Amino acid sequence: MAVPSAANLALPWIWLSLLLALCLQVMPLAEGWQVWRPDWLGLMLIYWCMRAPARVGVVHGFLLGILLDLIEGAVLGQNALILSLLAFLCALVYPRFRAYSLVQQALMVLVLLGTAQLAEQWLRTLLGPFSIHLAFLLPSLIGAVLWPWFATLFEALGRRLTRA
Repeated sequence: MAVPSAANLALPWIWLSLLLALCLQVMPLAEGWQVWRPDWLGLMLIYWCMRAPARVGVVHGFLLGILLDLIEGAVLGQNALILSLLAFLCALVYPRFRAYSLVQQALMVLVLLGTAQLAEQWLRTLLGPFSIHLAFLLPSLIGAVLWPWFATLFEALGRRLTRA
């Protein structure tokens, strides 16, 4: 069975999934568990930028980043810049990404999310006192491990939605 085209996917479903990822991103966790939270919003943004690049891009990353800034109380524009950068990087690697296997895609997701995390740490060190250690890369690693399951789940959900 062929994978449904991105043109068949309704924009409200895309926004609903992105807003669900935003909710998962800001969901409160215990102090020690926050470092283990995958970057849900980054994963979902990567998925939709690769699945429907004509519909989801830098503007979506910017708007979601502004919402995340407002919810978290971060410096306005910090997350918007990071998610816009992530969407831009997705647009750059899109032609190659679709040809990769799920394992290769997971490695690319690790690089994309890791780059976004590095940029976020750089901004945090510029904007105030912040101790840097390599634990900030754990969400990228967890996101890469989750990618094959995540992409397979959303492909199946996309097929089901286009059939209905």
